[in-house]
Amino acid sequence: MNKQEQVMLDFRDLFNKMAWLNKSKMEESLKGHKPSEVHCIEAIGKNAEPNVTKLAESLYMTRGALSKLTKKLMEKGLIESYQKPDNKKEIYFKLTKQGEDIYNIHEKLHQEFQERDQAVFEQVTEEQFDSMLRFIEAYRRHLNAEIKKQGIGIH
Repeated sequence: MNKQEQVMLDFRDLFNKMAWLNKSKMEESLKGHKPSEVHCIEAIGKNAEPNVTKLAESLYMTRGALSKLTKKLMEKGLIESYQKPDNKKEIYFKLTKQGEDIYNIHEKLHQEFQERDQAVFEQVTEEQFDSMLRFIEAYRRHLNAEIKKQGIGIH
């Protein structure tokens, strides 16, 4: 196995271990909410003026799938839609109090997981971080170019 294959295998393994470790606590704390719903709530909470297009792009979903998801979240009372007085065409979303509660639980869990893993990151030098971030950014640019070539509407 060459180093490129090893890096990709190790990235997948790390991601899968994190997901496995975090899964039961996430499911227990966010009972009754699917991961896609929680991720949509997170995207609404983190994006300024989130609309269908912005959310679909940030969640790597089609606009149609995102519309179904936001409809379900509105039915559950977790988000509301609104329009700006100067733009009656575009629909935006915001969290309700109940949606904010889910958002805050999710953020708190991420903070816990970050604290759990902090011992590893404390050992990483600035140069190592910079090197990893350069690699990730170069790979991201490559994947974005590939996505653009295929005509998929994702940033």
